Amino acid sequence: MDGINPLHFLKTLDAFLDDRALLVADGGDFVASAAYTLRPRGPLSWLDPGVFGTLGVGAGFAAGAKLCRPDAEVWLIYGDGSAGYTLAEFDTLVRHKLPVIAVVGNDAGWSQIARDQVTYLQDDVATVLAPTAYDQVVEGLGAKGISIAQPEEIVPALEEARRTAAGGRPVLINVHIGRTGFRDGSISM
Repeated sequence: MDGINPLHFLKTLDAFLDDRALLVADGGDFVASAAYTLRPRGPLSWLDPGVFGTLGVGAGFAAGAKLCRPDAEVWLIYGDGSAGYTLAEFDTLVRHKLPVIAVVGNDAGWSQIARDQVTYLQDDVATVLAPTAYDQVVEGLGAKGISIAQPEEIVPALEEARRTAAGGRPVLINVHIGRTGFRDGSISM
């Protein structure tokens, strides 16, 4: 597998999260895997786009969560497709000093869609993305960007992200993940 196994990353993140963690989910395949893997730390500590999968709500939800619960460590779990919708909101996070920690599961694809589309239609049209350097994009907006591609980089990246956010600066970890068959057979609605 090229890239970090997303389940390994998510299990490591789950063990790393503290009791103040508030999770915001915005994405497809990576986020659905996170929903199986990450344990919400308490009531009202998991926010997602809902049953209709309204992608692109993540940054706004994360900003609102941080404003409502300033002492919480707010983690925004992005798929790479959904990150493309609202990544510019890091400008807002920076200007308003909202130290959200974002994680992008970057496999350069709309994997949740591709799974069935390629199987049934034998075509990956409109499901292939570039392996975008989301970490560099947020750096340009004034946030801290971190890129990881090896399992041994996970914990140091999470620690750096926590320190950065504790210092008042938003941060994004661009996690280059591989693809798994973990969600094969799941229904995407």
